[in-house]
Amino acid sequence: MDPETFLEVANHVSKLKMYPYFEIAHCAVTLLYLREDLASGSHLFSRKHPLSCYISSMFSIFAGYMFSALLLGEPVLSAFKNNQSLILASAVWYLMFYSPFDVVYKFCKLLPVKLLLSLAKEITRAKKVHDGVHHAAKLYPNGYLIMVIIGVIKGNGTSFLKVYERLLRGYWTPNAIEIMQPSFATKICVIASIVFVVDKKTDLISAPHSLVYFGVVCFFLYFKLSSMLLGLHDPFLPFENLTCAIFFGGIWDAISRALNKGGDAQSGGSKDAKDVAAKKKE
Repeated sequence: MDPETFLEVANHVSKLKMYPYFEIAHCAVTLLYLREDLASGSHLFSRKHPLSCYISSMFSIFAGYMFSALLLGEPVLSAFKNNQSLILASAVWYLMFYSPFDVVYKFCKLLPVKLLLSLAKEITRAKKVHDGVHHAAKLYPNGYLIMVIIGVIKGNGTSFLKVYERLLRGYWTPNAIEIMQPSFATKICVIASIVFVVDKKTDLISAPHSLVYFGVVCFFLYFKLSSMLLGLHDPFLPFENLTCAIFFGGIWDAISRALNKGGDAQSGGSKDAKDVAAKKKE
């Protein structure tokens, strides 16, 4: 592709408006995951507890905005100030849970449709990470860690607030804390946030900003396709295991266990020898 054409495509992607189509995809995919979390009880729960179902759904959809606002000392409820986005999310929620014969949910579960929605959500995720980093940069120009944190929270806030979202449904799972077992989405949001911070605050990246943004979008789309079509869920896991083994005590723990086993074997051998000698004396 001609470099000028490629740059023009990158400029168009960086200027994409999220409302309404990409926001619809974000809401639909978030509610699909919510229904999967409810499993077979989703139908009964939505009928018996419609208010809890609605509040937990809105909590999941706007989790990134709410959590980032809380961390930055901004009004948490400002996430709901956009009436158009709130009405759109409410409409998607209603169709996802209460459409006749559950036709909307079944349609969204079809692989081609789910794949299309998921890819659109990844474009939305990249936009949220980008906006989160830039918003934090305005408030804390030298707070690089803050920029990364807000970018990650904006991009994957639903996972960080999953415990509280479940609590709104009367289901308490304290072990499902994102920082204990970070999901792949969180990891790629960390990488994207770092890239945006480096691009904004340093001269290490000489490419135009729109090209960097387009690269992050392609990065998100590639891994989502790999996850859904090839079953590649977390390619970072081998590197994490290697890093933990080298830098976080893995090697020393293995050496310690080996030495302990060797000591136990020697003590066991000497004990057996003493038993044999005692039997000979008898």
